[in-house]
Amino acid sequence: MRYLLPIAVTAFASTFLAVAATQDPISIAPTDWPWWRGPQRNGVADANQQPPLKWSNTENVLWKAPVPGRGHGSPIVVGNQVFLAAAEAPEGIQSLLCFDRATGKQVWQKEIHRGAFPKGNDKSSFASSTPACDGQRVFINFLHNGAVYTTALSRDGQQLWQTKVTDYILHQGFPTSPAVYQSLVIVSADNKGGGKIAGLERATGKVVWEHERPKFPNYASPIILKVNGRDQLLLTGCELVTSLDPLTGKVLWETKGSTTECVTSPVTDGQAIIISGGYPKNHVAAIRGDGTGSVAWENSSRVYVPSMLFHQGHLFAVQDAGVAACWNFATGAEVWKSRLGGGFSASPVQVGDRIYAVNEAGRTFIFKATPTAFESLGENQLGDEAMATPTICGGRIYMRVAARKDGQRQEILYCIGSK
Repeated sequence: MRYLLPIAVTAFASTFLAVAATQDPISIAPTDWPWWRGPQRNGVADANQQPPLKWSNTENVLWKAPVPGRGHGSPIVVGNQVFLAAAEAPEGIQSLLCFDRATGKQVWQKEIHRGAFPKGNDKSSFASSTPACDGQRVFINFLHNGAVYTTALSRDGQQLWQTKVTDYILHQGFPTSPAVYQSLVIVSADNKGGGKIAGLERATGKVVWEHERPKFPNYASPIILKVNGRDQLLLTGCELVTSLDPLTGKVLWETKGSTTECVTSPVTDGQAIIISGGYPKNHVAAIRGDGTGSVAWENSSRVYVPSMLFHQGHLFAVQDAGVAACWNFATGAEVWKSRLGGGFSASPVQVGDRIYAVNEAGRTFIFKATPTAFESLGENQLGDEAMATPTICGGRIYMRVAARKDGQRQEILYCIGSK
């Protein structure tokens, strides 16, 4: 079933208008979450679709479904389907799963690759990519047998094409997610052997353009944001902040000002972008998006893995060590900080004036997106481990967690909503 985005839905209309003219339109609904960081690629959900404030392993659980193996990628939701990547060791199976959005019943599982997994970082997985969907096809990235591949599947689980993006030297892991833009799906794979960012034709997997990258390990996904009046494909890390034309791969501007290794996706107020990194130094910086690449401000906070949020002139972040922070977006001046507790890998998600942030132990902290002061709205526990960013759409939260029972680890996909 195809969902065409209504132009009247102003919060999402720009996404629809940008792709409506193509011969292969992207068809999503305002109740969908079709790719990493959501419809607007900024971690912000529709303010009119508020999920509950309270839940537990039983309270406000609409359904839950077992997930095989270990993965840190987030679910995406399109139409009546939920898609999630999985990796099973020791079989070495990497697959894409589809669940029924209403019931949680597994509809299909498609094996993409099979082969022994190499040794990676204990906090990484071999299914850390979040899928993307254009309404007709689902795209997923996997590292397999020393190379990164992007695969396209139909909505009923049939493989349509597979393209090798680049050889890949494993350092800590491979986490980057595909980005859908007009006729393309854009993928990146920075690594010590010299990586690439490439634009592939959505319909065929044909390489339309590619851009060589420096020989550094890096983990940031490509993200497209409207900055300084135009769509810019932004990639941080490898000691660079790079802006490309998403349709052609042409460099719009590039500047030093990033660390070697980055994970987070930038956010913007339309004029500047905020980047962050954690190796070899901690930093959060504002880069002007006018083509000069000049740094507006910088601090030494460690926001290495969780991406940040922009809301009404302020920047909201959850630092890896479990501290929530609010800064003035234009100046970088600290407004407030508050300790939440635990370590964080998942990115916070904003719904209206609420921010939902999940720590690595499966505890969700809900607080207000306000510069006035830190204001807690509640805390909830689900499972024993959570590395994946939750997906929030249609008034529901889709959360990938792991629980341990009798020494056995089992991943579970939960759907949280008001009963």
